[in-house]
Amino acid sequence: MMLKAVGWAERPFTHSSMNPSFSFSPRLVTKLDEVRAAIAAARRDGKTIGLVPTMGALHAGHLSLVKRSRQECGFTVTTIFVNPTQFGPREDFARYPRTLQTDLALLGPTGADVVFAPEAGDVYGPQHATYVEMHGVAEPWEGRCRPGHFRGVATVVLKLFNMVAPDRAYFGQKDYQQSLVIRRLVADLDLPIEVCVCPTVREPDGLALSSRNVYLSPAEREDALAIGRALRRAAELVQSGQREAAAVAEAMRAVLATAPGLRVEYLAVVDAETLQAIATIDRTVLAAIAAFVGPTRLIDNTLLSP
Repeated sequence: MMLKAVGWAERPFTHSSMNPSFSFSPRLVTKLDEVRAAIAAARRDGKTIGLVPTMGALHAGHLSLVKRSRQECGFTVTTIFVNPTQFGPREDFARYPRTLQTDLALLGPTGADVVFAPEAGDVYGPQHATYVEMHGVAEPWEGRCRPGHFRGVATVVLKLFNMVAPDRAYFGQKDYQQSLVIRRLVADLDLPIEVCVCPTVREPDGLALSSRNVYLSPAEREDALAIGRALRRAAELVQSGQREAAAVAEAMRAVLATAPGLRVEYLAVVDAETLQAIATIDRTVLAAIAAFVGPTRLIDNTLLSP
């Protein structure tokens, strides 16, 4: 289950990837029986099913997942659902951007077959009482900072897996801990699904693409760039032979300290599979940062291989 360490700029953002002009329009469905009927027809034609779960407000990172699914699967379902159960009481659920029509336009050039955008009441009915509780990789870092977050993520992903029954599901490395949680979910519950984790897509200046980037003012965006600089510094140190995790973490903190409007929530240099602390970088490790820039919370990471 080991993930491959990828290069820093393996998937750069280009504005051409966000061009909404298109001749193909994906089919929009909102009901479970509709999406299941479309998938059943695709399976009768012998097609494999790819799933790209999103919360909408799409950017080039999401589109890269759809394109990867189209390359590897005969039929691709993109879901758009802002999942209420993964937001905490003081988080940004109410103001999370909802841009369905723009999202559909952006998906056109990718060749997505179906966009499944259910209503919240169809995902969580009035008597809904079943949730997925996870331990292990769901507990540290994001799990500690956002209590209940992975409970909501695991629950909605399992529901989407049951609704769509994909052969493969595609997620981005930017949400690295989430990808570990989903891989654990699939392994523990014996789900016949291949989880594919794709490289983070970045702006030319190194900022990881995120739907929350729209919240940043120009000054806040300048501060946010320190996150990418800190991760690049970590990669440089490991490539030059530094093997002490504490020294790499300290160098990252020094870079983040140059951004006056940035408040670090956590900074981790940990085992890439268990997310547990390490002293020596003698295997692939994860360098991860969560920080607030103004009121906006951003996360980013990179894999480091000695």
